[in-house]
Amino acid sequence: MEVLKSKIEFQKHLEYKRAGMDSSVKIPSHWKLLSNKYIFKLKKFQVGKKSASFKLLSLTLKGVIQRDLDGGGKFPAEFDTYQEVKIHDFIFCLFDVEETPRCVGLSSYDGMITGAYTVMEAAPSFDKQFLYFFYLNLDSDKRLKSLYTGLRNTISKDNFFGYKTFVPPLSEQTAIANFLDDKTSKIDKAIAQKEKMIDLLKERKQIMIQNAVTKGLDPKVKMKDSGVEWIGEIPEHWEVKKLKFLALIRSGQVNPLILPFKEMILVAPNHLESCTGRIIYTETADQQGADSGKYFSFKGDIIYSKIRPELRKVCIATDNCLCSADMYAIKPSSIINSEYLLLVFLGEQFNAFMINQSMRVAMPKVNRNDVLNYPIIFPTIKEQNEIVANIKSKALKIDRAIESQQSQIKKLKEYKATLIDSAVTGKIKVS
Repeated sequence: MEVLKSKIEFQKHLEYKRAGMDSSVKIPSHWKLLSNKYIFKLKKFQVGKKSASFKLLSLTLKGVIQRDLDGGGKFPAEFDTYQEVKIHDFIFCLFDVEETPRCVGLSSYDGMITGAYTVMEAAPSFDKQFLYFFYLNLDSDKRLKSLYTGLRNTISKDNFFGYKTFVPPLSEQTAIANFLDDKTSKIDKAIAQKEKMIDLLKERKQIMIQNAVTKGLDPKVKMKDSGVEWIGEIPEHWEVKKLKFLALIRSGQVNPLILPFKEMILVAPNHLESCTGRIIYTETADQQGADSGKYFSFKGDIIYSKIRPELRKVCIATDNCLCSADMYAIKPSSIINSEYLLLVFLGEQFNAFMINQSMRVAMPKVNRNDVLNYPIIFPTIKEQNEIVANIKSKALKIDRAIESQQSQIKKLKEYKATLIDSAVTGKIKVS
């Protein structure tokens, strides 16, 4: 990782002083502590009936972005109560601060944003980019807890304007902002490259799985027409059967409030990693506070999410467990290997089919008949076992490569956060 390899030891300031009453926090001796009422000015200009002439903006983890009204998503019937935003305005979310992923943004656009947010402008005697990095740093691990009031972790306007910002001289603010712009953009570029590599590795894995469950492992095998137009040719000795002849979807729900069900692991879509078949989060029904009917699933069942099929949330039950009503518990017959069936569910053909079927309803959802009527391409149990073993071996290498990239991304993000914190709090000297 070139960005990390190029890290250097930064100089420190010669003298530091205590930041207010907190003896554990020190800032350079020539920096000031200045109440926000001298830095920010509240703005509140509703767009009213002129909303059609404003671009819609949104505050996200990637900053303030422009939204496309034709690009999907939920929008209000009218935008009259939305407020105007100018280029270089600050946007703060001062409610539900703990639960909101990003609570500060510096707009690069003219537009409008929901009236629930707080729009402010900074005085011209301050470097706006420095202030943005300062508050981005505080927001990264929610360090304004002392300002919260009420059950919704709200920061009142009075508390915000009374908060004291660390303020170096203007020239130093600009130097810090320029330094962080340069360093963070290089880190972000390195992260983007690694994320692209992860996407390519995942794509390679999907192609490998798809080829294995539609063509087998022998590239020289004789092929035949499958009889299904969108499937095409398959190995001559393979069969095509609808899933309903190979498996059944369990029905009948159980009460998760009683024994033994309350002590069983409850699998829900958000407990599964997309596109991998992995369970990433486990809790019992009792720990999750489940209070409505769930499906009972036996060890070896396929558990498949009927919601948003493009996410490919599917796994094999590693023990008897429960699954949410948003999932199907599927019992394979003796002629199909559970792990082979999992590969079919993870494959591109199955996924594309289910996405197409789900688009016929308002909320993307796969119904029971769509799953049961899906035509499965399958060989003998012996060959299924060979395919599963082959894919496991090759997938392990790809998964390790993905984990390596993810580990490097984590380190880059940690380095970026440390760099921002060190610069905006004066831990390092930026000329």
